[in-house]
Amino acid sequence: MLSASWFTWLVTLACITVLAFTSLGPDLVLAAGLTVLLLAGVISPAQALGGFANDAVLTVAVLYVVAAGLRNTGAIDALIHRIFGRPRTIIGAQLRMMLPVAALSAFVNNTPVVAALLPAVSDWAKRQRIPSSKLMIPLSYAAILGGTCTLIGTSTNLVVNGLLKSQAHLPGMSFFEIAWIGVPCTLIGLLYVLLLSRWLLPVRKASLTQLENPREYTVEMLLVSGSPLEGRSIASAGLRQLPGLFLVEIDRNGQIIPAAGPEERLQAGDRLVFAGITDSIVDLQRIRGLVPATDQVFKLDAPRTARTLIEAVIAAHSPICGKTVREGRFRSLYNAVVIAVARNGERIRKKIGDIELRAGDTLLLETGPEFMEQRANSREFLLLRPIEGASIPRHERSWIAWLILAGFVLIAGMGWLPVFTVALLAAGLMIISRCCTVSLARRSVEYEVIIAIAAAFGIGKALVISGAAGGFAHALLALAGHNPWMLLMMIYGITMVLTELISHSAAAVIVFPLAYAATSSLGLNFIPFAMAIAMAASASFATPIGYATNLMVYGPGGYRFSDFLRIGLPLDLIMGAISVLIIPHLWPLV
Repeated sequence: MLSASWFTWLVTLACITVLAFTSLGPDLVLAAGLTVLLLAGVISPAQALGGFANDAVLTVAVLYVVAAGLRNTGAIDALIHRIFGRPRTIIGAQLRMMLPVAALSAFVNNTPVVAALLPAVSDWAKRQRIPSSKLMIPLSYAAILGGTCTLIGTSTNLVVNGLLKSQAHLPGMSFFEIAWIGVPCTLIGLLYVLLLSRWLLPVRKASLTQLENPREYTVEMLLVSGSPLEGRSIASAGLRQLPGLFLVEIDRNGQIIPAAGPEERLQAGDRLVFAGITDSIVDLQRIRGLVPATDQVFKLDAPRTARTLIEAVIAAHSPICGKTVREGRFRSLYNAVVIAVARNGERIRKKIGDIELRAGDTLLLETGPEFMEQRANSREFLLLRPIEGASIPRHERSWIAWLILAGFVLIAGMGWLPVFTVALLAAGLMIISRCCTVSLARRSVEYEVIIAIAAAFGIGKALVISGAAGGFAHALLALAGHNPWMLLMMIYGITMVLTELISHSAAAVIVFPLAYAATSSLGLNFIPFAMAIAMAASASFATPIGYATNLMVYGPGGYRFSDFLRIGLPLDLIMGAISVLIIPHLWPLV
């Protein structure tokens, strides 16, 4: 009969194999592996579910709400537009994104950085017509690399620092002490991604480009007075960067400007007529200073930020058939406004109000929250479908969202309160200040990611309890003999492997006492070995389960397990080589 340690290794390797060679989600695979270990009695229910009560896992969940507040107010969109800009190449896009992300991650825990930027980078990739798969892994890697540069950049450094004080009874690390290793590793790591991602990262077509016959809507938008787009060219305003969207014409004081060029300057009062697919129309709604060019949109009962976008197909016997949009009296009859109209994939070359509606036309409606419930069984429409992620940003509250984030960074960075406590406070303030609604907060949490991370913690716990991880570490340490440099390399390698299999914090906790015992018996200086553990546990690139940020970009990038292995394993080895070469010159081994 298999021992508990061997059984745990078999289950762990089976999970890794399934993730590597199938498209099954990591939440499903890891939860299944955890269930097998639980049924086999390797761990107890309390130990299996311990990951769901872990403050690191719960912090990730709460930070999704903080990120939702930043996104709902348009705060992140503004940052993306100003800093990331409009690169001309994929390498240029990666450079513009990774440098500020790495810098930010040095002073803010890298997990909330990725949580806040993930949806915005996804939208930015779509606007720049760049496959998300070319940016999502670089986003995670930049955050991980930046986190290695300071004491607070990643929770791993804080864990090792705490172990130095409590178990080794040594002074802790200073704020920038690990930067002597982290900064060179970050610069070389970013250069590696820029130079080799062209070949090592896959190209996954966005769902937008996979539609064979997408519905093409005609929509008319008004540039309001005081808009940040006023006086800017069409190109610099980003109105030519939305995929699947075409600016048909500009109506300026009754004068029609057809097929306006990219250098045409926008003026207050311009009525811009676009043709595009649903996602692009939704993106238009989120641009500050552009509103639907109909006065009716301001007369609906519900405030605009509480409304939703709904697609509705007109039935053959509907009373609005044969009438123009203006004659349909949508606001009076339905408390709704027609934003755009689609007809059999063809472009309707009329203003919205002048379009004569036909059976089968698909309308994009801006409605109050009660519309779906009231019209669900209506014979006037064949189909009603809410558009996900179509909320109107509350731009006037963006400064509040930034203030909450700044407070979070300051309090967490100074260590005045635990990160989880500060994250809860920040999320609560986002809701109280109405930067984020309660319903949006619930929807914003990526439960698949949370389940995957929590299950990974459970499997890591099983590896520890069964003795599988400890036995593996002891066997590798025995190979190092009495050579200090070889021991340093082996400790880094053990930590790196365990990090990729379980999690960064768990790997550091497992290896630390083993390394301390080995160095004490040989009379070596333990500080360089502690630095090696911190770097190896932080620099996790080869699997999506080793680091939370890798799991967070796994789905949005459309990746497979092998994608991380292909680009991440060489980077793991490069980071190991740099660290092992630098550390002895900074801290003597003997």
